[in-house]
Amino acid sequence: MGQVEAARKAPAAVAGGDAPQQYLTFLLGGEMFAVAILNVKEIIEFGTLTEIPMMPPFIRGVINLRGAVVPVIDLSCRFGGKATEVARRTCIVIVELEQDGTHHDIGVMVDAVSEVLEIAAADIEPAPAFGARIRTDFISGMGKVGGKFVIILDVVRVLSIEEIALLSQVADTPEPSFADQPPGDA
Repeated sequence: MGQVEAARKAPAAVAGGDAPQQYLTFLLGGEMFAVAILNVKEIIEFGTLTEIPMMPPFIRGVINLRGAVVPVIDLSCRFGGKATEVARRTCIVIVELEQDGTHHDIGVMVDAVSEVLEIAAADIEPAPAFGARIRTDFISGMGKVGGKFVIILDVVRVLSIEEIALLSQVADTPEPSFADQPPGDA
């Protein structure tokens, strides 16, 4: 997957203006999505995940990536769809996010990685107000590539560490049972 590393190490274009930005495109449920290449650390083959009990369904588990524990998110589930079925081209895109000066690596499970594309700012439309199959706050824009639209994801929102932690806490909260109530309250 040297193409991603080469794209990340390429000299940065002058920020702003119409300078094209590079995006990694991938398939998910037959639809094309993209993330800014600067957020992509690497792409790895889908392997064995360690499941973690009491997690929301979109957190498929964790992997050991060179000694670091990396959570793996099933994007299809995160978007409210069904769980991704592992196939031959299924892979994990390792995305690096920064929060409060700390870097976090998160694995994103996708059906297949396509290619690295350059999309000019002039070819990016704002996120639609309605009609998308995913939450509109997850979309940073719609890139026009070859007469088709590619959904450009806002990885900071899709992989929001606070939101995922909150959802995990909700999943960790045990169901109240009658055994937990003091006598006479039933």
